[in-house]
Amino acid sequence: MINVVYDIKIYREVLRDIIKQDDLVVELGCHLGNSTKIMAERAPKGRIITMDKSEEAAQAMSELKSFHHNVEFLKADVRLHETLEKVARMLKDHGGCDVLSIDLGGGHYPDTTFKVFFIWSSTLRPRETIIRNRGLLDFMHSSSSSEIIKSSEGWLESSGGDGVPPRLKELQLWSTNI
Repeated sequence: MINVVYDIKIYREVLRDIIKQDDLVVELGCHLGNSTKIMAERAPKGRIITMDKSEEAAQAMSELKSFHHNVEFLKADVRLHETLEKVARMLKDHGGCDVLSIDLGGGHYPDTTFKVFFIWSSTLRPRETIIRNRGLLDFMHSSSSSEIIKSSEGWLESSGGDGVPPRLKELQLWSTNI
């Protein structure tokens, strides 16, 4: 299932609902770790791999990791192929992730958020995905179509597992090696 929300309270409620005690969660955009703490508490037998590129996040996550043994932090830019490759290698023995959580600026950058979602979810193939982004939510509720194309997993399996379409030149930084 793919969940798209904007309100931070709803985002955290959905996290509480979808994360199981032994889940492997990949969080893109942890900022100060308030949602990460919920993830760590919901999956005490699991593993939380969380990323952010800010120095503020690095400091906050260092403190959070001292209370939660199941949290691993990477100071990294999730738009870069090196980051995805590193995480994919970390998950190799697990075969992907159970939950993919994406909060990249909340209400901003729906195009970047969707591209990051598409590439990460196509690679990791999560059971559940939650995206916090106002622009994507607004788009979903403002659009209509007579066509029905639907995926039932936490990634767009209806698009196939081909990774990055070759004509998306703005994603040329993404690796084809995964």
